[in-house]
Amino acid sequence: QVQLVESGGGLVQAGGSLRLSCVASRNIFSINRMDWARQAPGKQREVVAGITSGGSTNYADSVKGRFTISRDIVKNTVYLQMNNLKPEDTGVYSCNAWVAFTNYWGQGTQVTVSS
Repeated sequence: QVQLVESGGGLVQAGGSLRLSCVASRNIFSINRMDWARQAPGKQREVVAGITSGGSTNYADSVKGRFTISRDIVKNTVYLQMNNLKPEDTGVYSCNAWVAFTNYWGQGTQVTVSS
């Protein structure tokens, strides 16, 4: 099992930046893959960035060049640096972890981007 706790959300103006954090309750080397996903009101949840245990990363087209996923092994933390934020980036951002064939989610953190 793994527990995930997100933080760092808030209200920001368009063009601003935020950094989200996701702290895992276990060594993140033991987690096959961790993702950041977001869900806007009335829309399906979408994965915006992911990082594997080997350090490979990938991004949704909508955030490429603006968002960066990274990790701190010592702190068991995965980050999402979000720059040049747009109103369409508004939503609840959740951290997701894959351990074997089981998927775990955090409670999410709200990001609101005003125009």
